[in-house]
Amino acid sequence: MKIIIKLILILLFISCGSSLEKWKSYNESEEISKNSSSENQKLRYKRIQSISTDKNKLINGLENEIEDFIKTKYDILKLKIVEKSIPEIQLSIINKDFSYYDLTLFYISRIYLIEFNKNTFLNSIISINKNVLDEAKLKDIQGNSDIYSIFGIPILLKDNIGFESLPTTAGAHSLQNNYTKDAYIVEKLKEKGALILGKTNLSEWANYFCSGCPNGYTALGGQTLNPYGRKKIDTGGSSSGSGAATTSNLTAVSLGSETSGSILSPSSASSLVGMKPTIGNVSRSGIIPISSTLDTAGPMTKNIIDNIIVYNAINEFDSNDSYSQENLDIQINDVLNFNPSAQKIGYYSNFYKNDIMYKDAIDFLIEKGIEMIEISAPKVDLSGFVKILDEDMRVDLKKYFLKYGNEDLEVNDIKSIIEYNNLDSIERSPYGQGIFKKIINDTMSKKDFLKLKSRLMVEGNKFYNIPMDEYKLDALLSVNNYHAGYAAVAHNPALTVPMGLRDNNEPAGLTFIGKSGSEQVLYELGYYFEFNFSGRIPPGNSN
Repeated sequence: MKIIIKLILILLFISCGSSLEKWKSYNESEEISKNSSSENQKLRYKRIQSISTDKNKLINGLENEIEDFIKTKYDILKLKIVEKSIPEIQLSIINKDFSYYDLTLFYISRIYLIEFNKNTFLNSIISINKNVLDEAKLKDIQGNSDIYSIFGIPILLKDNIGFESLPTTAGAHSLQNNYTKDAYIVEKLKEKGALILGKTNLSEWANYFCSGCPNGYTALGGQTLNPYGRKKIDTGGSSSGSGAATTSNLTAVSLGSETSGSILSPSSASSLVGMKPTIGNVSRSGIIPISSTLDTAGPMTKNIIDNIIVYNAINEFDSNDSYSQENLDIQINDVLNFNPSAQKIGYYSNFYKNDIMYKDAIDFLIEKGIEMIEISAPKVDLSGFVKILDEDMRVDLKKYFLKYGNEDLEVNDIKSIIEYNNLDSIERSPYGQGIFKKIINDTMSKKDFLKLKSRLMVEGNKFYNIPMDEYKLDALLSVNNYHAGYAAVAHNPALTVPMGLRDNNEPAGLTFIGKSGSEQVLYELGYYFEFNFSGRIPPGNSN
């Protein structure tokens, strides 16, 4: 009798099990061979799939929920969620069109549908928070009435940002078990009710690890692909996965991080809004560092208002961050009701002559009656820029391990990471470790380092302050991340906003740059441009 009961239970288990198709690795040699002669070195891949990570772990334990949702609700809710802003989503939930639980499961199901399909996968996700559905149920019980709130909204974190429920890896094999505490900005997000959906892929160690390697590759996540042209268009980096996932509607919003261009670049490449804040406006505590001098985190979203909502949730003072400063929330009503008639904006003559999309954007703003001033970029000296990164990372990474690193890690500094990767370089560092090796071999005195930092900050400020002061400008307009290095050393904020697709289907961004603390003005100008120009074009996988 006992045997019969056991057999019945086994049959019941089998019948109730999920029939979702699992991910199976495939021979990618032909794809890699096709890309080996690409004109863009960043597209010459050595590997696409990760050989360190079983992709199926992303959805382990969620299969039944995903399968049932796809069968019953996915197509219905797709029209109500894809490309919708946070205020639109919040209003739908207030009106009981769907719940926070439905919203969260929609994104998880969509991750499965896109990332587990060999024709559409992006390798944009490293991990999913398996507790997030239960957390979403609690948000439904608590309820919310504010359409401009992050409450109940799923957000993906670049995987160098600490979150206690998932390892924080920077994509590195050596950090695959780095379970640590929440970063300060994650604490703030959770306090305000955000749902941490999971972690995104990136350029390993935030693009400061290997020389000439592709954007968006990590040992743990594989090669991130751009949905506007998989294996044909660069993802930008280092917040590559945050860009690919957000533009593909695998999440409502995401967080990236930037030292020099790592938010602006992938946001531009993904037709997203990306904000690189003033250094000190957003805490770096609990984020795996490159440079305590230049690092910051920032939101990556499909529109300006969503970007503001995320920014307002994370821009709080942190006493543990030496650069942290008190700053005001962005006033959304002022953004929505902005009148640009009193603004003066500078634009670069070389871009205007040589970039048709930039020219069209500038001409559009001129037609709208905004005072536009043509300028030539001042000549400044940024030589030695990478030395700041080298010297900071050598020190800052060691401090990170001491304060935040899991005690069971086999590494605790750059030298030990190099040694760890050398044990199996094919799996752990197929593109080499050129930058890490340079960091440990090329040092300078503390005195010379401080002099260099001071000089570069002066040079960066000259680049913006000279024309802005001379012409009394409120902002300067650039393209993508082309002037990110100057903004980095000057500690200035920069906001990129979609301005359409180039002939090869590659997205491009119009980037607004202002003086330190000018986020409110940048958001006002960016919203005006976004609302009137409508430059965002979703990728084909959004259909």
